[in-house]
Amino acid sequence: MRIVLFEPEIPPNTGNIARLCAATKTPLHLIEPLGFSVDDKHLKRAGLDYWPHVDVTIHPNFTDFMETVQPPRLVMASTKATTSHHRFAFRPDDAIVLGPETRGLTPDFMAGHSTIKIPIWGEVRSLNLSTATGILLFEALRQTNGIMDNPTSP
Repeated sequence: MRIVLFEPEIPPNTGNIARLCAATKTPLHLIEPLGFSVDDKHLKRAGLDYWPHVDVTIHPNFTDFMETVQPPRLVMASTKATTSHHRFAFRPDDAIVLGPETRGLTPDFMAGHSTIKIPIWGEVRSLNLSTATGILLFEALRQTNGIMDNPTSP
């Protein structure tokens, strides 16, 4: 399992997602251009002191990500998808792709790939990127038996 942020724009979101990835030992891939510097204080503050524990790779573009990682399957998250995340069959080697906060992933970009959505029945268009990533990642890990009990947890 891996998380892919395509052109993320908001440093605290990426920092929170990096912390999530550190907590779950999930590789994080950032696809440029980024809407911030990786030295951004808000990015680092959101990730706290967990950055050394994040398996993060920054790619100059999506083509580089595809050529370097060669993920077996891309799972694109979008409010425009028709399949709810809890009805989707995740695989352990999936790459979950989330788009920029202000515009999401385009239909052309998602064409030919699996697409999922998080059901929303309130009066909002979408969830915060870091919240959505947490929901999707933990459902994917649950389905693929990737959630492990930590013997040091209370």
